Amino acid sequence: MALIVRKYGGSSVASLDHIRQVAWAISSARDKGDRIVVVVSAMGGETDRLLKLSEEITPMPSGREQDALLATGEQACSALLAITLESLGHRARSFTGLQLPLVTDNLHTRARIIDLKTDIINRALDEEITPVVAGFQGVSESGNITTLGRGGSDTTAVALAASLKADCCEIYTDVDGVYTADPNICPRARHIEKISYSEMLELAGLGAKVMHVRSIELAQKYQVPLVVKSSFNGERQTWIVNEEEIMENSIIKGVTLEKNVSKISLIRIPDRPGIAYQILEPLADAAINVDMIIQNVSIDGYTDLTFTIPTTDLNKASELVDKVAQKIGALEVKADNNIVKVSAVGIGIKTNPGVAARMFKALSEENINIEMISTSEYRISCVIEEKYGELGVRAVHHAFGLDNTEHTETG
Repeated sequence: MALIVRKYGGSSVASLDHIRQVAWAISSARDKGDRIVVVVSAMGGETDRLLKLSEEITPMPSGREQDALLATGEQACSALLAITLESLGHRARSFTGLQLPLVTDNLHTRARIIDLKTDIINRALDEEITPVVAGFQGVSESGNITTLGRGGSDTTAVALAASLKADCCEIYTDVDGVYTADPNICPRARHIEKISYSEMLELAGLGAKVMHVRSIELAQKYQVPLVVKSSFNGERQTWIVNEEEIMENSIIKGVTLEKNVSKISLIRIPDRPGIAYQILEPLADAAINVDMIIQNVSIDGYTDLTFTIPTTDLNKASELVDKVAQKIGALEVKADNNIVKVSAVGIGIKTNPGVAARMFKALSEENINIEMISTSEYRISCVIEEKYGELGVRAVHHAFGLDNTEHTETG
């Protein structure tokens, strides 16, 4: 008898009909003897609807009240699914992050988990009750409702699976697993049966929308077996496992396009120790993630510094950087949000020379100029103009032999 945590995303519970389908699937698993713990997102579109309501009042609501508002979406969905399960004759009970409790830090809208109690879940399972947990939310040490950021229900599910020592954490979504690229961008993308935690972590961090980055970090840390499945059809799935469990690997496992990227450049700043720290410290204090950083060679004691940030943080970051620029005497600050990041990911990068050159050649053959480059042992990323983003993905995907040869494009 397996203990399984199942997470259902917004597309899987988008309507009452969808919720009924999910309830039937859970009932079937229970009838086979499995013990199931369910984690749900808000119904599809509900979080955006709630955000729009708050924005009609003010574009900058307090984080505390925004979290209190958005958490209601998952709470409503968990209750609806519990009601549906009970209507099918299976005992079920919904739980919020506050009720568990799932304790977080005080950083509203992007809180991190500090502690998770599972006593209430274990008691429900002992009484043959299916727990239905509202994902994405927790409670701070000071007693306020918090949320874990977009995609945070994945993190809730993996954290529960780790705490409960579940046999598996199943992530149900509207796709049947992970692909070598977004099929909407690259029609020849291939389905991946197994991928390593490290590769999936890179893909998720670079724009692949299948799973939340922090959920994969947790799964890797606590060795939680993960599987991504479709809620609606097909038997295909993708297992996320340790490298040692994958018998053969291609050099590149996938290619991503990240659109939520902007860059800020400080022109002609003094080239002396501590300047980079002065520029980046306010961004760190504001929890703004700085990704790629390039500093030019010093000329006459001055240099240029360019870095990338999420576009969603551009206005806030620009305001903070402008203040620092005045203090240090920078000549100019430039911001650009007409860029994207194309990345190639694979554990073969660290052992195969020439991978970067192959990627750069593929982009150059399409006359795509590379503005910034960063690498790791699992990833090569290039910043290019936004208008060339999808073309760049297809070019790199083809260059590494990832195209599905059984697929024939039409049109």
